[in-house]
Amino acid sequence: MAKAKNMRQKRAVATVEWHGYNRRAEGEPPVPNVEGVDFTPYQTWAKEHLGFEFANPSILVTAFTHRSYVNEHKKSARAHNERLEFLGDAVLELASTEYLFRNYDLPEGILTSWRAALVRTESIRDAGDGLGYEPLIRTSRGEKQGTEQAKLHIVANAFEALIGAIYLDQGYAMAADFIAKHILKNLNEILEDGTWRDPKSHLQEVSQREDGEIPDYRVVEEVGPDHEKIFTVGAFVKNLEMGRGQGTSKQIAQQEAAKEALKTYKKRYWDKVDGEKSTARKKSKAEFQERIAEKAADAGLTEQEFMDARATAKSFGVGVEEYLAQKAAKK
Repeated sequence: MAKAKNMRQKRAVATVEWHGYNRRAEGEPPVPNVEGVDFTPYQTWAKEHLGFEFANPSILVTAFTHRSYVNEHKKSARAHNERLEFLGDAVLELASTEYLFRNYDLPEGILTSWRAALVRTESIRDAGDGLGYEPLIRTSRGEKQGTEQAKLHIVANAFEALIGAIYLDQGYAMAADFIAKHILKNLNEILEDGTWRDPKSHLQEVSQREDGEIPDYRVVEEVGPDHEKIFTVGAFVKNLEMGRGQGTSKQIAQQEAAKEALKTYKKRYWDKVDGEKSTARKKSKAEFQERIAEKAADAGLTEQEFMDARATAKSFGVGVEEYLAQKAAKK
């Protein structure tokens, strides 16, 4: 993401230096009208997935237009979605911040971490993937042949552009409602899983508490050309690999490895709990059998005879001692 942002900044600076700082003319729409496009599939998608059609469908089409498409169709395409993404990113942050501020009386630092977890690229990408708009995104022929990761990155960026489009066309309330349905709904899961915490910091706390050691991150594999390299990193504690992760940078791979290591510690914890419960059950069963043996001996019965008498007494709604006493009296 950082690399992409830097590339965008370089392009932006070059554009400004070439065109100057001219302000938009009064009355000129912030998003140019799109011509020569059938809006029907876009409006159908919006009706099915958003519950409304766009008053200005050009805004929706632009939200789903990647820069590469404009570069490849300079005569027919006038705008790509990066400006809408810029707007949507701000709306997403505001809506998330407002929701957390109104609903949780917690320090700023914690709320900031929660918000970061809510709006991280993975969450946005998954939300966009779930909405199924990828076939509507206009990209160049080259981007269509790109890696799966590159395509998901485009889907994530289009999600923020879509928020910007909804805000422009329908207003803040509709945009905030959309964000609540597709992003804020994940908060409970994030809190339960603890994924709002920085995984590397969290893992260090856990490993020091459980094993008295800090994690050691090791690159175990590098594949691909330099511009598309994929790193595989292992998180080791006491020379034991606790988790493994992949990413387009060592930092991302370390984060993913830390997440997997935390899952390992979590499993270890529950295995320990289950083991303690099993031991307790076995101990309880042994104590029960010991009491049965004592009572059977006091009654002059075998353990099986005492258990049979116990079952019969229960069917009559009386205690086993009372049942045995009545039985002896009848004799």
